[in-house]
Amino acid sequence: MITTVPARRVHPAWWVAAVAFVALVGAAAFRSVPGVFMDPLHAEFGWPHSTISAAVSLNLLLFGLTAPFAAALMARFGIRRVTVAALVLVAAGSGLTVLMTASWQLVVCWGLLVGLGTGSMALAFVSTVVDRWFVARRGLVSGVLTAGSATGQLVFLPVAAVLVERFGWRVAALTIAATALLVAVLVRLVMREHPADAGTTAYGATGDEPEPVRDTGNPAAGALRALRDAARTPAFWLLAGGFAICGASTSGLVNTHFVPAAHDHGMPTTTAAGLLAVIGVFDVVGTVLSGWLTDKVDPRVLLAAYYTLRGLSLFVLPQLFAPSVGPSMVLFVVFYGLDWVATVPPTMALCRAQFGPRAPVVFGWVFASHQVGAAAIASIAGVVRDQFGDYAAAWYGAGLLCLLATAFSVAVQRRAPGAITTGSGSR
Repeated sequence: MITTVPARRVHPAWWVAAVAFVALVGAAAFRSVPGVFMDPLHAEFGWPHSTISAAVSLNLLLFGLTAPFAAALMARFGIRRVTVAALVLVAAGSGLTVLMTASWQLVVCWGLLVGLGTGSMALAFVSTVVDRWFVARRGLVSGVLTAGSATGQLVFLPVAAVLVERFGWRVAALTIAATALLVAVLVRLVMREHPADAGTTAYGATGDEPEPVRDTGNPAAGALRALRDAARTPAFWLLAGGFAICGASTSGLVNTHFVPAAHDHGMPTTTAAGLLAVIGVFDVVGTVLSGWLTDKVDPRVLLAAYYTLRGLSLFVLPQLFAPSVGPSMVLFVVFYGLDWVATVPPTMALCRAQFGPRAPVVFGWVFASHQVGAAAIASIAGVVRDQFGDYAAAWYGAGLLCLLATAFSVAVQRRAPGAITTGSGSR
C-alpha cells in the first residue's frame, strides 16, 4: 500500500525535481558552447562555418528525434537508467573531440554522440518527471525544470569562453565531459522512478488519480504508435509547427550563430558569450514566470504573445550589433532571455490537455519538431554567412517565421476539441 509520510518536511517529489534540474544543467553544458568553439575550430582546422554548422545541425536534429524514444525508454526501463546512460554519452562525445583530426569526427562526436545523449535529456524528460511526480504545480515545475537548460548555458558558457581563450577549446571540452560524469553519479545515487518507490504519492495527489501504468512493451513501437495517433489531430501539427519555429529562432539561430555574428561586427568573443549567458539568466526568470502563468492563463494566449514579441525583436537585432555593447543590445538580450523557452510550459500543458497519459511521448515528438527547426536554421544560417558575408537575412527570416508561429497558436484555439484554460490540463 502507498502511504504518505506526514513527518517529512519536504515532499520527495521536490528532491526528484532538484536532481532532474541538475541533470538538465549537465546535459545543457556541451550544447551551450557551439558558438564559442566555432571560430577556434575554424582557425585550427580551416573548416568552413557551413561544415561546423552541419555538425551542430546533426546534434540539434538528434537532440529532438531522440526525445520521444527516450521518453518511451524511460517508461520501459526507468528514468534513472536512461538518464545516466545519456550523461555518459554526453561526456564521451565531449571528451573525444580532443582527439579529432577530421571534420567527420566532429560530426560523430559533436553531432552523433552528444546529440543522442542530450536528446535523451530533452524536454520529454521534463514532461515525464512532472507527470509522474506532480499533480499540483505542474506548470510551475515544468518552468523550473525547463530553466535547467538555461542555467547550463549560464554556468558553462562564460566559463567555456574563458577556458577557450586562455587554455584552448580542448580544455573546455574536457571540463564539460568531467562535469557530465559527476552529474551522472548524482542521478544514480538520488533519482527514484515513481512516488511509490519512495513510499508516497505524487505531490498534490488527492487519491482519486489512477495508478500510473508502467509500460512493459516495446519502447520504439510505443513511441511510433503515439506519433501515429497524435498525427491524426490538427492540434498536433499546429503545436509541432509552432515549436519547430521556436527551435529555429533559439537553439538553431541565436545559440549557434549569435557569437560569430557579433564577432563579425568587431565584438570580442568573450563579450558575445557573456551576452548569451545573460540571456540564460533571464531565461530562468522568464521560464519560471511562464510556468506560473500557465497554471493561471490560457496557454494558447501565452504562446501567441511570446511568438509575436520574439519575431519583432529579431527584426531589430541586425541593427544592434557593434564592437561594444550598447543599451539597445542589453535590452534585446534581457527580452530575448525572458522569451527564450517561455513557450515550453504552455506547449507542454496543451499536449497534456490534448493527449492525456500519452502526453510525455507526444510532447517528445513535438519537441522533435523543435529540433528539426533548429537543425535546419543552424545549417541555413551557416550557408547565409558563407554566401553573403553576414547573417542579416537569417535574422529577418526567423522573425517572419515567429509571426507564422503566432498564427499556429491562434489556430489551436479554434480547432481544439474543448476549452483548455489551465496548465493542469483541465477541459
